[in-house]
Amino acid sequence: MANANETGPSGARKNIFKTLEFDTRLLGMIGAFVLVCIVFNVLTDGRFLTPRNIFNLTIQTVSVAIMATGMVFVIVTRHIDLSVGALLATCSAVMAMTQTQILPSLGLDYGSALMAPVAILVGLLTGGLIGAFHGWLVGYLTIPAFIVTLGGFLVWRNVAWYLTSGQTIGPLDDNFQMLGGIGGTMGETASWIVGLLAVAATCLAIIQARRARIAHEFPVKPVWAEGMLMAIAGVLILGFVATLNAYQVPTRVLARSFEERGEVMPEGFTQGYGIPLSVLLLIAVAVVMTLVAQRTRLGRYIFATGGNPDAAELSGINTRLLTVKVFTIMGVLCALAALVASARLSFHSNDIGTLDELRVIAAAVIGGTALAGGLGTIYGAILGALIMQSLQSGMAMVGVDAPFQNIVVGSVLVLAVLIDILYRRRTGDT
Repeated sequence: MANANETGPSGARKNIFKTLEFDTRLLGMIGAFVLVCIVFNVLTDGRFLTPRNIFNLTIQTVSVAIMATGMVFVIVTRHIDLSVGALLATCSAVMAMTQTQILPSLGLDYGSALMAPVAILVGLLTGGLIGAFHGWLVGYLTIPAFIVTLGGFLVWRNVAWYLTSGQTIGPLDDNFQMLGGIGGTMGETASWIVGLLAVAATCLAIIQARRARIAHEFPVKPVWAEGMLMAIAGVLILGFVATLNAYQVPTRVLARSFEERGEVMPEGFTQGYGIPLSVLLLIAVAVVMTLVAQRTRLGRYIFATGGNPDAAELSGINTRLLTVKVFTIMGVLCALAALVASARLSFHSNDIGTLDELRVIAAAVIGGTALAGGLGTIYGAILGALIMQSLQSGMAMVGVDAPFQNIVVGSVLVLAVLIDILYRRRTGDT
């Protein structure tokens, strides 16, 4: 006789999920995100899920999400980084000073094609060097990461203040600002092209993964299940592109752009913003970090060290050098986040990156990164950042005071850790 649990509706659902090999933790996070969106959409009378707010939500999430991908590697190796917000501020200050003072003094005028690339390169080098220094203190001098980065939290926030003498620095270079959000978007046509390419790449990845499993004689999902996954991915990607394209550029802005070109705007002409360049940068970071985690020796060493540091060292992994590499990656990602954050504001301010330490760690933990080390995903951290930003954005739209917003964020972090502990006890995953 068939098991009763497998013949009813619930059994059928379990079989479908098992066949599709859905990650139950991922489904839980998606469910939480959908619930947050629905609740705030009701509380704001439908304003939360408008194309404009979704567009703003995506560009507000980017800087935290970029750093959260690096925090996954840090936490997986059983460390923590409390300095990411302060390091972001220092990198932002360095890039702002490079654009407004250093390069002009060398004869490179504002608006030069070289100004933004040089400033970005200087910022990335700054973040990488500071991150490597943190990693050296942790890996080779064996100072606990908590202490090193707590010190960094105090040091680099005030280094940023001294670099700028406590002043707001700007405006930043126009090309630099394009990577901040609404000032730099792809437009409707290019966004559709990118969306279709993303769908094609996703389908190709699923097909290649299936072929690899067959080649290694591993079990594979039915063809219909693979097709369903492709369809779901395609709908989500193209739906996201359609939503961003639906956010229209204001008529007065379009008219002004036509006037600057000496043209007359056609009657009834409209244009959507499309995908922001900052979101494209986040996607690129996510792809690279995922490939590093899943397809490289460095990624295997990171997760092996997090799973069992002693065994990893005995097997020949240079865990000290690995720690330096992980914190260097974190520093570079902080610089990228500083680029996005300051470009979105169009200037450097002293409070940039404040409390980002909380948001980044919360995003990684909510995304399923185990504080005990050894487990974590890049896509989970990005989804965690999106959930955190959705909570803050929704509360701001409802009119919740900023202090209470931070109370909610802190409470959600503790709840996420509790749920993670209960989940691992239930599944026997350590």
